[in-house]
Amino acid sequence: MADLQSYLVLFLIWLVSTILVRSIFTRFKTKARLPPSPMALPIIGHLHLLAPLPHQALHKLSNRYGPLIHLFLGSVPCVVASSPEMAKEFLKTHETSFCNRPQTAAVDYLTYGSSDFSFAPYGPYWKFMKKLCMSELLGGRTLDQLLPVRREEITKFVQFLLNKAEAGEAVDVGGQLLRVTNNVISRMSMSERCSENEHEADDVAKLVKAIAELTGKFNLSDFIWFCKNLDLQGLRKRLKEVHDRFDSLMERILQEHEEARKKEKERDGAYAVKDLLDILLDISEDQSAEMRLSRENIKAFILDIFAAGTDTSAITTEWALAELINHPTMMEKARREIDSVIGKSRLVEESDIVNLPYLQAIVKETLRLHPTGPIILRESSQHCTIGGYEIPAKTRLFVNVWAIGRDPKHWESPLEFRPERFVSQSEGSAGKSQLDVRGQHFHLLPFGSGRRGCPGTSLALQVVQTTLATLIQCFEWKVPGGDGTVEMEEGPGITLPRAHPLVCVPMARLDPFPSISSSTKIQQ
Repeated sequence: MADLQSYLVLFLIWLVSTILVRSIFTRFKTKARLPPSPMALPIIGHLHLLAPLPHQALHKLSNRYGPLIHLFLGSVPCVVASSPEMAKEFLKTHETSFCNRPQTAAVDYLTYGSSDFSFAPYGPYWKFMKKLCMSELLGGRTLDQLLPVRREEITKFVQFLLNKAEAGEAVDVGGQLLRVTNNVISRMSMSERCSENEHEADDVAKLVKAIAELTGKFNLSDFIWFCKNLDLQGLRKRLKEVHDRFDSLMERILQEHEEARKKEKERDGAYAVKDLLDILLDISEDQSAEMRLSRENIKAFILDIFAAGTDTSAITTEWALAELINHPTMMEKARREIDSVIGKSRLVEESDIVNLPYLQAIVKETLRLHPTGPIILRESSQHCTIGGYEIPAKTRLFVNVWAIGRDPKHWESPLEFRPERFVSQSEGSAGKSQLDVRGQHFHLLPFGSGRRGCPGTSLALQVVQTTLATLIQCFEWKVPGGDGTVEMEEGPGITLPRAHPLVCVPMARLDPFPSISSSTKIQQ
């Protein structure tokens, strides 16, 4: 027994010594000309500095050490860019060196071995999918064809809220917005509405939340080299459960689509409007296609659409409404603009948004203060020099979008919610600001920038702006209890959720469906 204990002690001494030597050697090897860095701890490096909200923690570090800092997250070398100038260096000047996204255990497993588009390595497959997204899947023609889907879901949402208003019942606004965006994305992607079945709707919502949580959750095996093959946090079981649930859902929907397509082919028919899944299946069956899509590629792409398009749009709309509730004069100004353009006899449409510059400004200001992607994550594919510092290959890059949106060098009173900063006062501007959110202005990067910027920006803006305009147009919002204001604390997560749900009582200020009796209105 004594011999066993001695061997165990010797093994532990050897293990700790190996870890310390490796840690010291790694830092010594990469020490020359690296950006400034805080004091690191053995083994974990700077991991202890990031909890509980990484974007806020990195912002505090950048205030102390500068706009470009170097960190070790466990054994993984990282750099953090926290200013527009540094962001431009990485995302534009040296973009080709930072076109990859780092692979994590969770993402790799959930996306069928990185068979998706968002996390696929920069190369022929990614370029093909990018071109496909811009020309077909998320291009203007497809979005226009699927406009009736979005319009119908907004209508159902308003009718649901009118019923709640009539009953005087409080609504979890964020939860209901997530259901709406789930329905929109589900119908556009697969011609299925999630909430036809209450149980299935809850399952889909939970599935989307679980995917967002797992892909954003810290995993020891991604950062501590000797934990790579260990599952100390028990994440693999959860990953397998979520993956299996999603795979089962997709297999059912794929089989239904394939059967429907077969029947249409036998009748020499064609779909009047194809959903995204039909377009992907067309490409996978096209023998002359530039690149054949596998079943896993299709499933992984639909997963991308759900993960990136539902939670994010709902959270942005929820933050915007919360800010307006806390700023009633801005809410009233937005209502006057909507009433003057649309009137009070019909519901606001996507085509009206171009004539609502103040509403657009509200959404831009929300994205500045509450970006649903608070950190852009990339990885260097080759060695490069930035700002006089050496950045080795395989270094992870964090661009702190949240901090950049609060940079006092580029924003006056950066912590204040002021949509007016996005409304131009110059003649001939029609009240529209030239400052856009599509990645051309590096002090405003809610959708990223460059080749790996978000391809769904147009869809996201259409959904968020139209939904928010509807909530402003049709309802006043009362916060139960307290002083009527909303807490604005952020919660943990990859998509910047609110720490506290936005629960309000809607009060109808107009009924945009006067010709429809309450007994025949569509129930959600």
